[in-house]
Amino acid sequence: MFRFLTSGESHGKGLEVIVDGVPAGLPISEEYIAAQLARRQLGYGRGGRMQIERDRAEIIAGVRHGYTLGSPIGMYIENKDFVNWTKSMAVYPVEGEIRRVTRMRPGHADFPGVMKYSHHDVRNVLERSSARETAARVAAGAVARRLLEEFGIELHSHVISIGTVKSNYKEPIDWQKVEESPVRCADPQAEKEMMAVIDKAKDTGDTAGGVFEVIAYGVPVGLGTHVHWDRKLDGRIAQIMMSINAVKGVEIGPGFANTEKPGSQVHDIIEPATGEARPFRHMTNRAGGTEGGISNGEPIVVHAAVKPISTLGKPLPSVDLDTGERVQAHYERSDICQVPPACVIGEACLTLVLAEAFLEKFGGDHLEETRRNYLGFLEGLNQFRPRAAAQMSAERPPDDAV
Repeated sequence: MFRFLTSGESHGKGLEVIVDGVPAGLPISEEYIAAQLARRQLGYGRGGRMQIERDRAEIIAGVRHGYTLGSPIGMYIENKDFVNWTKSMAVYPVEGEIRRVTRMRPGHADFPGVMKYSHHDVRNVLERSSARETAARVAAGAVARRLLEEFGIELHSHVISIGTVKSNYKEPIDWQKVEESPVRCADPQAEKEMMAVIDKAKDTGDTAGGVFEVIAYGVPVGLGTHVHWDRKLDGRIAQIMMSINAVKGVEIGPGFANTEKPGSQVHDIIEPATGEARPFRHMTNRAGGTEGGISNGEPIVVHAAVKPISTLGKPLPSVDLDTGERVQAHYERSDICQVPPACVIGEACLTLVLAEAFLEKFGGDHLEETRRNYLGFLEGLNQFRPRAAAQMSAERPPDDAV
């Protein structure tokens, strides 16, 4: 079973990550993981924390001489800002009074968190609910990405909208230009307008949200299943995407837009795939790469809606946890817009689900065993090829047809 677990608070000593179920023999390095963590730290509208942290995951278990051992992989990411929080975030009892946070932020985990756990200091909630945790998730996702790369699966992401500004991108997307864009936008004109939206939000003490897209190419048919509700691939993707901080909506492909069209303009026609490893393909990808909870061999396309961050430069009215009096909400150092970095976090989350589903289907205690199982499955798909070829022959017009 492939699984991962993270721990750590935003201003604590650091973040810990355990990734379990990775086959032995997978090449992996701290440099590879660091490259993904660096991508997460970029983005127009990021806050001052990114000027402090230089995230790097130290591999402390599960890897020897550059290859995974098959045992759990342990990683540690230091919080460099902890030096400023040693007393406030100490794990042992401290002398003197610690300033508590009692003003709850609308839209944050503050209110339900303190109610649920009976805390009298909002910091006990906000530290773990902070998006700082996603650095650990990106580190875990980097391990999953390294595995998927062995089988020709690659992932990319870009921003579709910020505020009311929408990207009029065209296929094929130049992914290198997306990586160079301050807002990860494939449309140069929209990029400028998105940055203006973020600037305005910053000037007015506000925040901005938007929508991003993650695409996984090269995913084989057959990941996930239709037989149990909790094993459906699209359901698992939606769940992990919704777990990203501030994400309030997810769709697979153009899910919401498809509701406005008749079925004849929504469903993807199937045809024989000549010259490809698979026997069949779809003429379009309106399903976003899944049908019936199973990957169908087309790119997996996921859209996620990110609400504006709940920590505002000009805080909204709220109440004080101690007195119940009306006050301004607490302000904690934060980003103005986290849609661009959410792209990279979304990639990591999608890799984690795909890696789990991939190993679920193909298994293997060593990478080469997984590879044999995978190639055997592709070979098995050839049983459908003669029938597909016969169908094409039957539909082919005679040579003298006009």
